[in-house]
Amino acid sequence: MGGRVDFTGGKVRRGGSGGVLMVVWLWCFLISVASAARLSTESRQNLQVENHLNRLNKPPVKSIKSPDGDIIDCVHISHQPAFDHPYLKDHKIQMRPNFHPEGLFHDNKVSANPKERTNPIKQLWHVNGKCPEGTIPIRRTKKDDVLRASSVKRYGKKKHRSIPQPRSADPDLINQSGHQHAIAYVEGDKYYGAKATINVWEPRIQQANEFSLSQLWILGGSFGQDLNSIEAGWQVSPDLYGDNNTRLFTYWTSDAYQATGCYNLLCSGFIQINSEIAMGASISPVSAYRNSQYDISILIWKDPTEGHWWMQFGNGFVLGYWPSFLFSYLADSASMIEWGGEVVNSEPDGQHTSTQMGSGHFPEEGFGKASYFRNIQVVDGSNNLKAPKGIGTFTEQSNCYDVQTGSNGDWGHYFYYGGPGKNPNCA
Repeated sequence: MGGRVDFTGGKVRRGGSGGVLMVVWLWCFLISVASAARLSTESRQNLQVENHLNRLNKPPVKSIKSPDGDIIDCVHISHQPAFDHPYLKDHKIQMRPNFHPEGLFHDNKVSANPKERTNPIKQLWHVNGKCPEGTIPIRRTKKDDVLRASSVKRYGKKKHRSIPQPRSADPDLINQSGHQHAIAYVEGDKYYGAKATINVWEPRIQQANEFSLSQLWILGGSFGQDLNSIEAGWQVSPDLYGDNNTRLFTYWTSDAYQATGCYNLLCSGFIQINSEIAMGASISPVSAYRNSQYDISILIWKDPTEGHWWMQFGNGFVLGYWPSFLFSYLADSASMIEWGGEVVNSEPDGQHTSTQMGSGHFPEEGFGKASYFRNIQVVDGSNNLKAPKGIGTFTEQSNCYDVQTGSNGDWGHYFYYGGPGKNPNCA
């Protein structure tokens, strides 16, 4: 009588369902193990993200909601992210530079050509309030911001090899980086700072993982693993900020974007002293084609006594400084200055990106149509602002993005730059 159940031939045989049940149970067990593993990976990632947010988002004295959805936290100046750095634990904040460079080009000088007059600019969050004295404004990092990055560790960092290398004739290096530039530059001397007034636009970005920026670079060392760089300007970066707004930004690295440095205040390094301007916050208004033009002035210079690198925004806002110990080569001086635009070309669908640089128009279109840098200057060893000597230009593909320099009495040394990216001559 024993085991199996079978209805053939009028006999009943028992037993098949036990094996089926075993398979079903095993299947359920494996699914639950996989789900648990996935949940534990997710919860581990969530924990990592939450810990990172707690490190970045310091307790605010006051918070301001910006019309673009940002939250600007007013954080006590001594609680800012810079002081998470072990070397800055006992640092005494320097509340003003010892010296300003001599020979500042007066940016409010009225141009003889009324068509070339530009307008003042502010940040969008200012319409809803300001931070009290003794605090600094910090754009709050949201969970989604961190999750858009490839990892918590890479959040707020540039990818390697994202720097224009005008001396390199190696096309493999150029194509490998996926970054394209249209810049003016000087090299061959010791530089202690640089200045520029930069036309502000809102270029169109084709893919969320691409960006478009316009900035100045203060560079020291070789273009190998030890490059030192201080950078500042404006950018549109959907990956970093979650939108297509034009934003003020800074960046620094002392090892060619590998382990050190970050955008804005997303790691310890830059010490901010200003309560009015927020790194990473939206700039408003921006320039429009054949319409009003807006620009921002940025000055970065090395304090001759302390050796820190200071940054000024506009004519009156000294924002703060990068302590000299962050750098190796830049602890002494810069060997190259670059000004200009950069985009990421991820070659969507195997073709050149249509992400715009600057205004999205070529330099030859001129004022009101093409984007410009004007009054570009360098700081010499005597802490004087001087016109740059021997300006070179560089672009990987001039049919996609181009640059043209010039000089006159109102704008000093200037250049127009940019372009539309993909077009009949740039495939």
